[in-house]
Amino acid sequence: MWFQAKVNLGFQQSLMIEQERRNRFVMGIMFTMVFAGAGTLLGSLPFIERIGAMLSAILMAVIYRNVVGYPESLREGIQFSARYLMRFAIILYGFKLNIDLVIHKGGILLFYDVLTIVMGISVTMLLAKLFKADLNLSLLLGIGTGVCGAAAIAAVSPILKANDEDTAIGAGIIALVGTVFALSYTFLMPFLPISSVTYGIWSGVSLHEIAHVAAAAMPAGPDVMAISLLAKLGRVFLLIPLSFLLSMWMKRKEGGKSNQSAPFPWFLVGFIITSLIGTYLEIPENVLKDISSASSFLLGAAMVGLGLNVHLSSLRTRAMRPLLAMIIASIVVSSVSFFALMWLSV
Repeated sequence: MWFQAKVNLGFQQSLMIEQERRNRFVMGIMFTMVFAGAGTLLGSLPFIERIGAMLSAILMAVIYRNVVGYPESLREGIQFSARYLMRFAIILYGFKLNIDLVIHKGGILLFYDVLTIVMGISVTMLLAKLFKADLNLSLLLGIGTGVCGAAAIAAVSPILKANDEDTAIGAGIIALVGTVFALSYTFLMPFLPISSVTYGIWSGVSLHEIAHVAAAAMPAGPDVMAISLLAKLGRVFLLIPLSFLLSMWMKRKEGGKSNQSAPFPWFLVGFIITSLIGTYLEIPENVLKDISSASSFLLGAAMVGLGLNVHLSSLRTRAMRPLLAMIIASIVVSSVSFFALMWLSV
């Protein structure tokens, strides 16, 4: 009887410990979502809306980490948000991509999009080597510059085995620099010697994120915004082949150095499936809008989980040179695409 009572007590204690672990796990996920919600609220305020919800959430997470410290008891749930909510957000992001529209109506725009991606990555990496910057962070920034900002960084970071801090820093930098560029485009628009349609294409092939493209093109009217978003969606579409190329590159790179090859990016298969569903099935516009909001919110929660790993000292010591390389690369992409479009439109 005594032995049986001791066994029962031990079993009950194990159940209590497991229940407590599950509670902390759920609380960790909720912790990131609270920050994402606060970022969403801040991102809707005047002036701050230019910065956006994601950057607001990341900044709050970084401040919390460096003032209060990392909430160790919630680590498991926070890490779940950073890794798995991010993948799920990318899968939902696929609903934004109309593959048929890009392929059949994008036409020449895909050519410009390819050039943007090649320039964004190659110029960033060349400058990073010249400046002796951190190459891993620089590669993330180059991909974010060339493709589609923070979403591209989130998509490729598991493939490149980037650490959480680099992913968060890269997403934050992209969001901030892209916002500055979008504001600059809007200011320059009345003085540029190009048509409004050309301006829309330029915005779509050169700005960092879909939100930045929409912000820059909105003052020029709905037709300009439509062509600018079409140009931008081409770059989102090219994220698919780029990710598979990076996966093959990582496998070849690690083939002789590690017994563990780069993981296959299964979440990109989900991204392709949701893209096909959004393209060929009639989904109500309000449903697509809700899915888009959910994708942005979950990506924000994931970035909070990553932002909690960022040390401010790292921003000073590791991020300044990659940031400089990325800004110059963004200027090159913007300038080359502008003059190419102006020349072709003459």
